Amino acid sequence: MSEELSYLEKKVLIALGELDGSASPEEVKKQADLDQLVKVMNAVSWLSSKSYIEVEEEVTRYYSLARKSYAKRDLPERKALKYLDKMGGKASISKMQEESGLGKAKTGIALGWLKDKDWAKVFKEEGETYIEMTKKGEEAVKERGRDEELIRRLGKEGRLSEDEVDEFTVNKLLSRKEIIDEDEEISRTVSLTDKGLDVVEEGIELKREIAQLTPEIIKTGAWKQARLRPYDVKAFAPAEYGGKRHPVKREIEKIRRVFLEMGFTEMKYDFIQPAFWNMDALFIPQDHPARDMQDTFYMKKPSKIEVGGDVVDKVKSMHEDGGDTRSRGWGYDWSEEEAEKAVLRTHTTVASIRYLSEHPEPPVKAFSVDWNFRSEKSDATHLSEFIQIEGIVMEENASLNMLIGMMKKFYGKMGFEDVKVRPSYFPFTEPSLEVFVKFKGDYLEMGAGGLFRREVLEPHGIEHPVIAWGLGLERLVMLRLGLDDVRECYKNNIEFLREYPLL
Repeated sequence: MSEELSYLEKKVLIALGELDGSASPEEVKKQADLDQLVKVMNAVSWLSSKSYIEVEEEVTRYYSLARKSYAKRDLPERKALKYLDKMGGKASISKMQEESGLGKAKTGIALGWLKDKDWAKVFKEEGETYIEMTKKGEEAVKERGRDEELIRRLGKEGRLSEDEVDEFTVNKLLSRKEIIDEDEEISRTVSLTDKGLDVVEEGIELKREIAQLTPEIIKTGAWKQARLRPYDVKAFAPAEYGGKRHPVKREIEKIRRVFLEMGFTEMKYDFIQPAFWNMDALFIPQDHPARDMQDTFYMKKPSKIEVGGDVVDKVKSMHEDGGDTRSRGWGYDWSEEEAEKAVLRTHTTVASIRYLSEHPEPPVKAFSVDWNFRSEKSDATHLSEFIQIEGIVMEENASLNMLIGMMKKFYGKMGFEDVKVRPSYFPFTEPSLEVFVKFKGDYLEMGAGGLFRREVLEPHGIEHPVIAWGLGLERLVMLRLGLDDVRECYKNNIEFLREYPLL
């Protein structure tokens, strides 16, 4: 039976027999007097495939600070809380940004975590945005939170295993950027099976053999005195993986094909946009919460992008009094300075309104599959960078029924036959709806759509109805790949990517 084994495989089996049948690869290396661990692991892999041994793996996660200096610093929300305490528990966000030492970017981070921890609440008062400490925040002034305590422990001890930390606290810190690092250590135990034990007990003769003939061995005739290792056509061989598109890229290309086959034109615009096109042109008021810095990424360079032309005056009029429509607008003094702030676009609907402004006459059928950015904490269902599937149709008889039919047609081509919609509300469409598909017995929300309001279309001279929709790509990818966490779409697990089928 041992004749089918290589010289290294025999050495490993003999070593395991001398180690009472079970040991770590490092112990086997020492016992077998081998110079490299890779030789042991190579032999172990082949012996495992032939059922002579079993390999058990235990994975342990370890956590450490990304930078040791974090142990001596306050988290942004702690710094903000100290400032609020100093100010009597309440302050305007603009004042906090200037006086707390946090700056604009870290103030946004602090606000998000203050709300998440229920240490403070944000509200508007006389046109100014304020933040006020809650009762829980008052208690937090006196003692550190669990995440802060863990950071201090990591600063002292350097590294902690998953058994030494609280899972919830660790996951909270991992959701934040560059505070703690996570790494894994794998410990392996190699053990003889009954088959392997039988071979060891029978006795194994160690004799050098030729595994591969070379021109030199043939010329010298050395092969005549040596033992040639038998060639086993049934032996395990490692899988070979060819190059292929990333699953997310593949889904994007499939979606592009679907829309192009349906007669749509693709829209492309820059990631950086003035708030005018990202918000104002879509009839989103300038005091809307979506404009707050805890939700939107504002640019430093450039900090503003000038906008001009008749359309600006018409949008201003629409916001202030409803312009020439029956709408009353939002009833406030519209600010061009606010509209010129440069932002990373928060949705691809900015592409839709710009395209419509440039093509105000029907027929228009256009789509985009592109990146968007929002100041959100990453979790199982949210990302701060995400891809949206955007589409618009403008024609004389465009209607809600047409939109519903379009959604059913699109998702049918993507493999989802059962599609439902329900009424909803969005600032720039009326009527509005949400789209759901049936997956594993449940209906999952995929996106939204509706008819653009007259307040959106009128400033651009658009007289015909426009149906519009925005759908999340990552949610679609999750369903098609069988993932439970949206972050898995971009973790680029090499084994998952290799095994993902080509078709």
